[in-house]
Amino acid sequence: MTSPPPRRRIRMPGIGVLVAAGLLAAGLASAPPAAALLPGPAPISEPTAANVTADALPTVQIDGVVWSQAIVGNTVFAGGNFANARPAGAAAGTSQTPRSDLLSYNLSTGTLITTFAPKLNGQVKTVAASPDMTRIYVGGQFTTVGGVSRSRIAAFSTATGALITSFAPPVNYTVNAIVATNTTVYAGGAFSAVGSASRTRLAAFSASNGALLSWSPKADSTVTAMVMTPAADKVIVGGAFTTVSGSTVYGLTALDASSGAVLPWLANSRVRDYGSGSAITNLSTDGTAIYGSGYAFYAGGGSGTLEGAFSANPTTGALNWVEDCHGDTYGTYSGNGVLYTVTHAHFCGNVGGFPDTSNPRVPHHALAFTTQAIGTLKHNTSGTYTDWGGTAAPAMFNWFPDLDAGTFTGQSQAAWHVTGNGQYVIMGGEFPKVNSTKQQGLVRFAVKPPAPGKQGPRVSAVPSLAATSATSVRLSWPASWDRDNEKLTYKVIRDGNTAAPVATIAATSQFWNRPTVTFTNTGLKAGTHYTYSIITSDPIGNSLAGIAVGITTPAA
Repeated sequence: MTSPPPRRRIRMPGIGVLVAAGLLAAGLASAPPAAALLPGPAPISEPTAANVTADALPTVQIDGVVWSQAIVGNTVFAGGNFANARPAGAAAGTSQTPRSDLLSYNLSTGTLITTFAPKLNGQVKTVAASPDMTRIYVGGQFTTVGGVSRSRIAAFSTATGALITSFAPPVNYTVNAIVATNTTVYAGGAFSAVGSASRTRLAAFSASNGALLSWSPKADSTVTAMVMTPAADKVIVGGAFTTVSGSTVYGLTALDASSGAVLPWLANSRVRDYGSGSAITNLSTDGTAIYGSGYAFYAGGGSGTLEGAFSANPTTGALNWVEDCHGDTYGTYSGNGVLYTVTHAHFCGNVGGFPDTSNPRVPHHALAFTTQAIGTLKHNTSGTYTDWGGTAAPAMFNWFPDLDAGTFTGQSQAAWHVTGNGQYVIMGGEFPKVNSTKQQGLVRFAVKPPAPGKQGPRVSAVPSLAATSATSVRLSWPASWDRDNEKLTYKVIRDGNTAAPVATIAATSQFWNRPTVTFTNTGLKAGTHYTYSIITSDPIGNSLAGIAVGITTPAA
């Protein structure tokens, strides 16, 4: 494979979630769509009440990076590499509360829960809840919790916050991913043994007492993501590996939940992110489909075919759709028919989204797509990325909150993880700001209500005026744009009379697509001075008034 422009190599965090792989003849395997797909990319979709707004809700902050989060009822458990928490709005280094790589906060208020404060001596790479929500499991690089030996994996009671004393498997190196049933805990990472028993990057334990089970597939490189299929018969695993138990699976595979045997899973016929510079970064499920994401650092020897996200059939792994935005994608979460991703995408033109930019290249760190295939991808003409042209694709939503890249990991990234519960979507990472407001490492988004829906038009409209006759004036202005609405309304105000606009015009726009809006005001008086201004509004009711400009019609 030839290489696109070189980029910074990204060290992959360990994130537990869901996806799969298998064997397939060349071409896209996909169930027949319920309706005919549009030829080419679908138009950008206007968010509905099912989408969260782009409002960044105040949330407790951290002073490092959050790698993973899990929601249990109204409590969020967040793990990463940080030493302190502080309230929303507090400047860095002020109003700090010590927290050693793991904390919890109230989902509906965003405030720190003061009663949960375990002390870990190393970072947390993954947080996962048991299906019955009575426990959270954390994995990472720590070796003690509160001074008690815990080798890279531990369990806590969600009711009391106490460390589960009966669960203490002795894993010898980093745990990147965990998925659990109520009886079995599966772990993946970079380890080679559990106690004296050999386990090559994959292992399973009894939930009741932490005993090592016989489940022992062998991955030839790091595991970064894993989860159970909705039927609970397979564990889907992703990472940088090429083979598992001797079968070539290209970074993505399905394993029998009982025996650990490698099972066919069709997605890895084309989604192949593996090797020293590529990996599957995240897998998730909404019970209907399996979603996954990946990265490919070609200049670093990566053999990847996809940097965006995909949807697959949970039973067979057949691809439902692909979005091939260029730029590593780190996490996926689906709720209310919307797939949210965290990424540093800099080009989404093949799926009908924004084009690439240069000098500087501008990444976008949070995106949203339909969970259903609506159109097909364009053939790739940007760089030398894999050509997914003609593949079924979702529609992109006009949802573009701004997350600033952070500096903590040295990798110039913003969010590393996303999850939610239908009402809320939460992100964790190293970002210092969201929507230009200081909000470090953690942020919540929500449907309206409880979100206020205050993200309105971003640019005021100021018309250019030209007299086209002694009794008519032509107005033209570039369309504005909005972080979570593409359909904006423009009221043309003459001589300051806001109660009686001379025109109301609707137009569709996005931040990269701002067409010129025009209107000709007729029936005017010759030789008369008029002023015009534009009030821009979104469907939620936010408005932005532009300055007034004047013109005098010709005398004849």
